[in-house]
Amino acid sequence: MPCEWYNTLHISYEDCGELMENLYRLISIMEILRDPERGCPWDLRQTFASIVPCTIEEVYEVAAAIDRQDFPQLRDELGDLLLQVIYYTQMAREQDLFDFDDVAKGISDKLVRRHPLIFNKGAEPAGTTWDEIKDAERKAKGEHRPGSSILDDVPDALPQLLRAEKLQRRAASVGFDWPEARQVLLKIKEELGELEDVLAGNERQDRLEEELGDLLFSVVNLGRHLGVNTEEALRKSNGKFIRRFQYVEERVARQGKIPGDCSLEEMQQAWEEAKSRLSG
Repeated sequence: MPCEWYNTLHISYEDCGELMENLYRLISIMEILRDPERGCPWDLRQTFASIVPCTIEEVYEVAAAIDRQDFPQLRDELGDLLLQVIYYTQMAREQDLFDFDDVAKGISDKLVRRHPLIFNKGAEPAGTTWDEIKDAERKAKGEHRPGSSILDDVPDALPQLLRAEKLQRRAASVGFDWPEARQVLLKIKEELGELEDVLAGNERQDRLEEELGDLLFSVVNLGRHLGVNTEEALRKSNGKFIRRFQYVEERVARQGKIPGDCSLEEMQQAWEEAKSRLSG
């Protein structure tokens, strides 16, 4: 039976038949595609690991559609992303690990548990913020026991800027953090100085890589202190670079040239023009 807060939703518990029908249809289609006798050869070859690149790609396509404010495309991309979830749960069901219902129940229970002031107003939880409750859950799982690390479950497969931020947040949760952003900025200057020293000394490539990595890690830390998602900030800067460089290409094309035919000074002049004209 539904809880009392179901009564406030735009769709009633009794009227969600079409929603369930569409979800059941999608799950059934995937089951057929994975059927050993009547399924699709490509789908049958897939494993958990082989689907991961597809999942990551779909997440970025969702982000791109949102960035373009292309909502019809966003609807389609969200469907593709939902398909990834159905894919994993079908493969898990085939191995008697879990199924879609387990996944949906698990995330529903987690959301209710992590929002006690909304869904369990009579409770007096020890911690009421998302991070406090999440930390308590990790402790309950034994993740803070001696010999374990709070960094153990930060995934290797995350984009590395995002992973750096997540590692820093975990360390900060136990007090290992700079008190303010200005100190992080000083750390960036220190790391930049170390990189300059390595360059001046003509040291090995691995030393350059190490110092550049330290500089990037510190920049991510500054973004975290400033409330800026560095992955998102870099994505936007990439988009800005693309727009400006394409302007440069169009500008020199009007002169019957391609960028490779131009001097750096010519391209720089077109670049400055692009900055002025595309500043909005």
